[in-house]
Amino acid sequence: MVWETVIGLEVHAQLKTQSKLFSGSPTAYGAAVNSQTSFIDAGLPGVLPVLNREAVRLAIKFGLAINAEINDRSYFERKNYFYPDLPKGYQISQFQRPIVGNGYLDITMPDASSKQITIVRAHLEEDAGKSLHEAHALYTGIDLNRAGIPLLEIVTAPCLFSAQEVLAYLKTLHQLLRFLDVCDGNMQEGSFRCDVNISLKPSGQEKLGTRTELKNLNSFRYIEKAIAYEQLRHQDLLESGQAVIQETRLYAPETNTTHALRSKENENDYRYFSDPDLLPIKITTADLDSIKASMPALPVDIKQQLSAEKGLTVDEIDFLLSTPSLFYFFEALKKKSKAPIKTIVNWLRGTYSAALNDAGMSFDNLPVSANSLADLLDRVTENKISAKNAKDVFARLMAGEHDIDAIIAAAGYLQVNDSKLIEDIIRTIIASNPQQAADYRAGKDKLLGFFVGLVMKETKGQADPAQINKLLIKLLG
Repeated sequence: MVWETVIGLEVHAQLKTQSKLFSGSPTAYGAAVNSQTSFIDAGLPGVLPVLNREAVRLAIKFGLAINAEINDRSYFERKNYFYPDLPKGYQISQFQRPIVGNGYLDITMPDASSKQITIVRAHLEEDAGKSLHEAHALYTGIDLNRAGIPLLEIVTAPCLFSAQEVLAYLKTLHQLLRFLDVCDGNMQEGSFRCDVNISLKPSGQEKLGTRTELKNLNSFRYIEKAIAYEQLRHQDLLESGQAVIQETRLYAPETNTTHALRSKENENDYRYFSDPDLLPIKITTADLDSIKASMPALPVDIKQQLSAEKGLTVDEIDFLLSTPSLFYFFEALKKKSKAPIKTIVNWLRGTYSAALNDAGMSFDNLPVSANSLADLLDRVTENKISAKNAKDVFARLMAGEHDIDAIIAAAGYLQVNDSKLIEDIIRTIIASNPQQAADYRAGKDKLLGFFVGLVMKETKGQADPAQINKLLIKLLG
């Protein structure tokens, strides 16, 4: 039997708001247990939720980016289920008329082929709290800091057929949300989580098989491994004549297996009904026009612009688009510096990235500004200092120094461009190394590097390597 895998995804993206979806409680990550909780989050009787306007704006922003329908009137419903970290006994969500519906996202596969992924809906809902099983020996604790955190649940059709397609879609979605500044995308902090609905069916059959849901996956690597395991588990069950049970399962990275969490609920089990405490959301044409006017450039458009730049490779473009902060820093640097675009990219990808990695930092918190780096690269471009010495200057900028000219002067890095002086040095070095000169003239071209090194040493790294090469070839010839 040849089996086809069918996958649908539900991504929970935490919206970048300062307060929760229905209360004024803050949303900062890592706060002390239950320190960011209000009576509304705790579900105390008599309290009334108030909708966060910014969360609605961010949801619409995403909808516009995926060419979706924005419902001019949407509603909140109560999704009823009992769980210890859900004090109210229900979650406020959207069911029948979500704020965003019927959109799509184009993805590019590793083999450069493209595919359009159907996004059937994206709706607003509040997050639940967190059960703390290890905080106390005899009982489970509850942390309500996450209760009420605003989420945008983004749901695809069952239109993905492999782990490779899933990863391509999730990475594209992750990138889009970050460039829209809708979600910070931090998977370790739970800002971007994925539920995978997976089933197998005989090849060519229309009817889908029984699905299982893999819950709360927050790592691309774990998502790939969980799908691979679940595919094999389904196949083993089906080929041995057993039934696949519809259930929610968790992935255990320690054993690379999944295990049952609970039986999978259906929509009827949640007993949805309109939340009487919340009015419908009314979206006007003026609201949409205002949000459209604030839309940033999307990654797909930026990629097209970068592809038109001469000399940039696909890998370099992907690097520049790896984080919004890196791309915007590159844009600022490109405007301020006279250096060729290839030089700028090489410095960001090599020297700067390595320095940030060593310091445990990222392009979100930069110690060397675009102005400072542009000044340094301009000095290299104008042959005022060598690329090697420029890296030493950069290291001192990373360490907290600010005055590039003072660093260059103190270290004696100002480049020597006196052709007559360099020629005299080269003639002396050739005369002192007659055998190597003869071997070079006899065809051992690699000896040119030997002479370049001696000249650079004699000039204390202050001569232009390109000028040295040119004069050496002339004088050795």
